Amino acid sequence: MMRSLSQKRIKSIKSFCRVQGRFFQKESLAAGGKIVIFILLLLLPFLNFAQTVERFPKPDFQTGYQRPSLITPAPRAPFLEYLDVFVLLAALSLASFFALKLRSRRKIFLLMVFCLIYFGFFREGCVCSIGAIQNVFYALFNANYFIPFTVVAFFVLPLIFTLYFGRTFCAAVCPLGAIQDAVVLKPVKVPGWLAGVLGIIPYIYLGLAVLFAAAGAGFIICQYDPFVGFFRFGATFNMTILGISMLMLGTVIARPYCRFFCPYGVLLDWMSRLAKRHVKVTPTICNNCRLCEESCPFGAIKKPVDTILPREKKESEIKRLGILSVLLPVIVIGSGWVVSRLHIPLSSQHSIVSLAEEIHRENTGKRTETTERTRAFRASGQPTEELFSRAAAIQDRFKVGGWVLGGFLGLIICFKLIGFSIRRKQVEYEIDTGTCLSCARCFKYCPYEQVRLGIISPDEIEEDKNYK
Repeated sequence: MMRSLSQKRIKSIKSFCRVQGRFFQKESLAAGGKIVIFILLLLLPFLNFAQTVERFPKPDFQTGYQRPSLITPAPRAPFLEYLDVFVLLAALSLASFFALKLRSRRKIFLLMVFCLIYFGFFREGCVCSIGAIQNVFYALFNANYFIPFTVVAFFVLPLIFTLYFGRTFCAAVCPLGAIQDAVVLKPVKVPGWLAGVLGIIPYIYLGLAVLFAAAGAGFIICQYDPFVGFFRFGATFNMTILGISMLMLGTVIARPYCRFFCPYGVLLDWMSRLAKRHVKVTPTICNNCRLCEESCPFGAIKKPVDTILPREKKESEIKRLGILSVLLPVIVIGSGWVVSRLHIPLSSQHSIVSLAEEIHRENTGKRTETTERTRAFRASGQPTEELFSRAAAIQDRFKVGGWVLGGFLGLIICFKLIGFSIRRKQVEYEIDTGTCLSCARCFKYCPYEQVRLGIISPDEIEEDKNYK
């Protein structure tokens, strides 16, 4: 079913088609997104709330233009938007309380199901904290854009809670994480080196999303969200296949999008490492019983490390750190230069730049046929020089942004290499506070947790120690 458009949106579409001739491609609603419904049968009574009706008449275009099928949710009343913020705040509070105070996996799971229903299927995945990154940076670089309070709240609140309590937002509140968590069946361990390499992808994704949003080229996080089509029961065929593939991969690689793609996860990782309080495997002390060793499907439990190394290896580590420190500015500047050279293909994703490229090809005879976009532009009477000037300014903006993005990625790569080269003494099993999603899966494996729950007695732990 096509989503309803506000009168303001209808007028903006008419104006844009008349003046600049933006080409809209008709999107078909993909029924393939409904394949995953069987995983969430309990959600069926709530799916009716996710549907909307056509409340406004279709615009009468005189040029044979066919209006595309849109999957963007209709605007909500202000009261309901503030209600969403209240539900988010309540869910974050409960998730933190369940993880740190009650240490209850069952309650976290139930809260996760509720948030999947509410923020996923009922609210259709919008507004989400992940996509809000783009709104925030678009507002920072575009003075004419007014960012709603609710979007700011969805962006800031999870970061604040993570700064105090760790990634409890990921544990139960994020609908994208919840839909992946629901399909985890037999997760396999991802090798540390491979997880480290794949961990660079979210930084690239975050950088590109900020660059595109700041330049006004689009919101790529929303455009390539693999799960929003399931929440709205409408997506392109390619995005439906991507979402199904991500869920199928999630049965063996726990939460692949959260761990190796989510751009918001980069910010949550940083905040979580600074968290004042964070979940721990054991409620008291660790006796290195090794029972929790393989309990985390996300690889967030760090094993004890003996850092006593031979003198030769210590000297090798110091030498490697020295080389990396010297190469750091070279890598940062070099990567900035490489990415800045990509400003032409990256800026081509902007509607104004792509239109200017089409007009230029027609003017120079490289293409004889015209398109609906170029015909509409020429009919508007706008000078081509003005269009080319605007396109050149956008390309310059992408070039500067490319330097910043490349330098940022080079810095991240250097920090990761330095991190791999430093060994810190660790005598107990510990949580990696950056990657831990506070899901509480590991709690039940700890014997001291069993004592806290009254399942076993402290004497049984002492007997087990003596036996060993």
